Amino acid sequence: MKRDPKLVNKSFSRRVALLAGGQALLFSALAGRMYYLQVVESDRYRLMAEQNRVNLRLLQPLRGKILDRFGQPIAVNDPNYRVVVVPEQTMDMRGTLKALARILALDDGEIERIMRERGRYRAFVPITVRENLDWDQVSRIEVNLPDLPGAGIEVDQTRSYPFGGATAGVLGYVGPPAIDEVGSDPLLQLPGFRIGKSGLEKVYDSELRGTAGTSEVEVNALGRVIRELDRRDGIQGQELVTTLDIGLQQFVQQRLAAEQSASAVVLDVITGDVLAMGSSPSFDPSAFNRGLSGAEWEQLSNDPTRPLSNKAIAGQYAPGSTFKTMTAMAALASGVDPNHTVFCPGYLTLGNVTFHCWWHQGHGSLDMLGGIKNSCDVYFYDTARRVGIDPIAAMARRFGLGQATRIDLTGEKPGLIPDSAWKKATYNDVWHPGETLVAGIGQGFVQATPLQLAVMTARIANGGYALTPRLTRPALIDGASGPDPSSCAFPKMDINANHLKIVVEGMRRVVNEPDGTAYNAHIAIPGMEMAGKTGSAQVRHISMAEHLAGVRKNADLPWPLRDNALFIGFAPVGHPRYCVAVVVEHGGGGAKVAGPIARDVLIECQQRDPMRPPEPGRIAQL
Repeated sequence: MKRDPKLVNKSFSRRVALLAGGQALLFSALAGRMYYLQVVESDRYRLMAEQNRVNLRLLQPLRGKILDRFGQPIAVNDPNYRVVVVPEQTMDMRGTLKALARILALDDGEIERIMRERGRYRAFVPITVRENLDWDQVSRIEVNLPDLPGAGIEVDQTRSYPFGGATAGVLGYVGPPAIDEVGSDPLLQLPGFRIGKSGLEKVYDSELRGTAGTSEVEVNALGRVIRELDRRDGIQGQELVTTLDIGLQQFVQQRLAAEQSASAVVLDVITGDVLAMGSSPSFDPSAFNRGLSGAEWEQLSNDPTRPLSNKAIAGQYAPGSTFKTMTAMAALASGVDPNHTVFCPGYLTLGNVTFHCWWHQGHGSLDMLGGIKNSCDVYFYDTARRVGIDPIAAMARRFGLGQATRIDLTGEKPGLIPDSAWKKATYNDVWHPGETLVAGIGQGFVQATPLQLAVMTARIANGGYALTPRLTRPALIDGASGPDPSSCAFPKMDINANHLKIVVEGMRRVVNEPDGTAYNAHIAIPGMEMAGKTGSAQVRHISMAEHLAGVRKNADLPWPLRDNALFIGFAPVGHPRYCVAVVVEHGGGGAKVAGPIARDVLIECQQRDPMRPPEPGRIAQL
């Protein structure tokens, strides 16, 4: 049966029309999409293409300098020379590394590490071989570059501490950020970026860090840099001015270095400036920047003398007889007559317990001045018993003990001034009378840091002003000598001036009268005389037999069992300006060991006179 041609033509025409319509619709959609992409979204895709072609990279800013009180840099940025190898520029990377090993003493382990890193990066990315090269190493590499295919020298900045361990306890150090410290900050993700890890470097890290710069570079499809299109250098971090006198700081640190473990703090008694803060032994802060080996870290962290700890703020010690100044102040405030005498036969009996004086022959009859000058334990046993622990504790806290000073450093310890409420809360026990006697001579539960002892001394010396220490100063040095030295900006404590005069006179006699406990450490230079108080604090219980045998001389005891030696002092006596607190761990006698250190420091301090304005032109030369 034949189909009707007219019907066939009609059906074909319909199909053609549908196909043509579909094609027209498809091309219309395609044209619309092309118009949308090329016209409507042109700016967007142009930007995306530009971003694929141009990379924006962060540039590390220079870290802000740290200066001493006169503008002397004590933390700076030095050039860091590193040798790198670009894998695609050498046919034999292992051969290049072995050639470098003859210059840099690379071991096989380092070579293998670098070869493994080769597989992690593209062939044109430089791989660091060794950082912190000295000039001799740089010169030898530069001379031998023709025989070191793929090797080259790059330069950036690294943190440096010109005075090394002398400032390590105060400044701290910088190091790479830990994983939990990076967060979302892209600056911290930069290779080689360093942040403050301790000391002032950590406390003021955000101010010292600065603002990153940017570099726009053109790259190809593989990520290879073709050229730099634009560069904006970062803004260097703020400069931080400390209250330290770096010359005095070095002197203190060197003076402490003669002892196995010691610390000292020097304060201006009017302004509260920390002029020096020493802790010995110390460490090289630059070592943390370049990276410590496992053996180096093990040695530092396991050293019994704790070189990584700033003992001036983190060392908590029984203050020993230096605390007798507080017992005396509490007694005077409680109405004890300074002329009241106590007979010292070498011991005091309380119940069935005997408490011994350090001078077991006995001092005889002493009033308060005699008790301070001779540091008589029996006098202060009796006095503490009369006054009670709570008034003594309250007076000690008024002078800055038992609480952190909130100085600009991390790791400060609060010390401990116990009282009856503390004993109840801590041990659920009552305070016993014998504990009062022991606390009255600065032992038992009582603990203080060297910085707290310096603050206590400063408040005695400045006439009872509530001084707080500070370690940084506002703005850059402009030749001014700091706060007005003729007045004290701190609030006046509610302390009887006559009571302070009695304690100060007792401290003067300790050092300047022939039978004072620290006369051998007195300052013989007219006008520079100091006042002070010795202290020797036991670190273990001493039996009666040991006491009579003279074990407190410490001569034949192992180092860890010897008494801690302490001394507090200020000068000049007539017009106090500087004070010092010294603690020598297991040093033995405070008068014999700590006193001479304090004397030398106060002489140096007065001769340097850190509060005077710098000499004309000195700052410009630094």
